[in-house]
Amino acid sequence: MGETENAMELLIMNLLMKSGDAKSLAMEAIQCARAGQVAEAKEKIAQAEEALNEAHNAQSGLMAREAGGEKFASGMLLNHSQDHLMGAITTLDLAKEIVMLWEFVRESKGENRE
Repeated sequence: MGETENAMELLIMNLLMKSGDAKSLAMEAIQCARAGQVAEAKEKIAQAEEALNEAHNAQSGLMAREAGGEKFASGMLLNHSQDHLMGAITTLDLAKEIVMLWEFVRESKGENRE
């Protein structure tokens, strides 16, 4: 495997890992909000957004290399990483709404567990 292929594989793996991190953190945010830990949930959302930004940067790196004329095979790993990115984006969007709803429910009931 040449240097270009190694660099591409590293970008793809980074995209995959950061997307997975973002999705996991978004799910943790929902769990925190459900437990009444809204401040912690919001921190998890912020961490998920940071991980998602890093995933986007990896994706942009791949697109920039391809736009620059580099050719690489679109294999299962790349497809898998793109799928993870899309799932992470959706999960984070929904997690933001769910955290907000849990916060509203707790405030409406006069509950404040923090």
